[in-house]
Amino acid sequence: MEVSAKLSNAPLSAQKARLVGDQIRGLPVEKALNLLSFSSKKAAGVFKKVLESAIANAEHNESADVDELHVSTVFVNEGTVMKRVSARAKGRANHILKRTCHITIKVAEK
Repeated sequence: MEVSAKLSNAPLSAQKARLVGDQIRGLPVEKALNLLSFSSKKAAGVFKKVLESAIANAEHNESADVDELHVSTVFVNEGTVMKRVSARAKGRANHILKRTCHITIKVAEK
């Protein structure tokens, strides 16, 4: 039994989010939440909310025991890219790409 939670269009790049996703993959949810609480990365706060949502989904929808859950899979896919322009000298422009990502976390019982 796998239960998932998904966040679409998280305001950070997929490359930076994958660094945090790789750290929590395969851990028990208690250790994963502890690691995310004390991480200094911006993505850690976003991942913590999604993981808490997945735990709540498992507890409410499937009546799963929270102590037996572990993070089975973590997906981080690229989302839409917002394109912005910054003015530069001599009428030129710098293109700014504001990247987003889609985060999916699945938890399962051991």
